[in-house]
Amino acid sequence: MENLVIVSTGQHGIEGYVGSAVLKLFMDEFIPRINFGNTGLLLIHAINPWGMKYHRKVNEHGVDLNRNSIFEGLFDPNVNPDFSKLKFLLAPAGRVHSFVRETMSFAGRTLKVLLTDGAEALTNAALLGQYVDPKAMYYGGDQHEEETKVMIDFFREGLEKYQSVLHLDLHSGYGPRYQMSITLVPNEPALSNELSERFRFPLVLKSDSREFYATHGDMTAYLYELRDSKFPDKHVFATVLEFGTFGASLLARLRSLRAMILESQLYAYGSKDEKTAAKIRHEFQELYFPAEHRWREKALADGRQAFEGILSAYGILQKTP
Repeated sequence: MENLVIVSTGQHGIEGYVGSAVLKLFMDEFIPRINFGNTGLLLIHAINPWGMKYHRKVNEHGVDLNRNSIFEGLFDPNVNPDFSKLKFLLAPAGRVHSFVRETMSFAGRTLKVLLTDGAEALTNAALLGQYVDPKAMYYGGDQHEEETKVMIDFFREGLEKYQSVLHLDLHSGYGPRYQMSITLVPNEPALSNELSERFRFPLVLKSDSREFYATHGDMTAYLYELRDSKFPDKHVFATVLEFGTFGASLLARLRSLRAMILESQLYAYGSKDEKTAAKIRHEFQELYFPAEHRWREKALADGRQAFEGILSAYGILQKTP
């Protein structure tokens, strides 16, 4: 057949709740409009079911699956030297004593880093992915996890059987609070402003340090790399639909970073009392699945607009009379 559409959720387990709602919208409103005469469909809900069940971003081995898709499995512990340099901020050891105390400590250490290294260096160190500390956030592992192997097999089979593979992966937690982002890996040749016009969507970004943030071991990048290496005659478009939560300002991004650091520290070392643990878990939940009704309604509206624009641009939807 000509096209394969893949829609996936929950690679970062806790993000599967937003993904579930948006996937249901896709099933209700868009599946009936797909032209199955030339298109196959693969829906993958909760790539990381353990993380979704336990409201964690990583899997049961502490691995961030979106830093685990290393092409050809060449894991390099030295890929992010800035992480080791800033580990005193990004991976504190020991029990969490209190939310307020840890927040003050985080603020002091962060100010030091911002003054000496700058915001861009901090962002890259924190978000690129690291391969040295299994207890810290964004740990990419030292081998392909089972979930990653399953996704790689799906990608390979899709490229073998279809001329074009379109992959939409649903995430939450980064970007403007009330505007979902269509994020592209640098492997995608089209410019973000070109695709914004083509998809009729206001925010399309490349996942690099200039427009979004750079990552290593990204699942959507793996699909491009597999195509380039083994199936050069096939077409690929892979993107992440990223539903922002806390916001895109520096303070909002630092709040997100604090939530990530404290959640990892809590899981690795525990807390002094349950009240502190509950506060950290609540903040982490809000980072990936906000309770606000307005936010949830806007997320669905943005998901609908993105599906309409992308699927229409690639001729996936049947034309209405």
